[in-house]
Amino acid sequence: MLYAPKEKGQGLVEYALILVLVAVVVIVILALLGPAIGNVFSNLVSNI
Repeated sequence: MLYAPKEKGQGLVEYALILVLVAVVVIVILALLGPAIGNVFSNLVSNI
């Protein structure tokens, strides 16, 4: 076993890429739906 691949580091990189992808998706969804959600809460507060 002269060459042992570093699989632990590869796994960490894969998890980091997945987390980055999820973060980007959440940011895009909030950017698109943010004003609509804000309007819903504004309407609720004004009706109370």
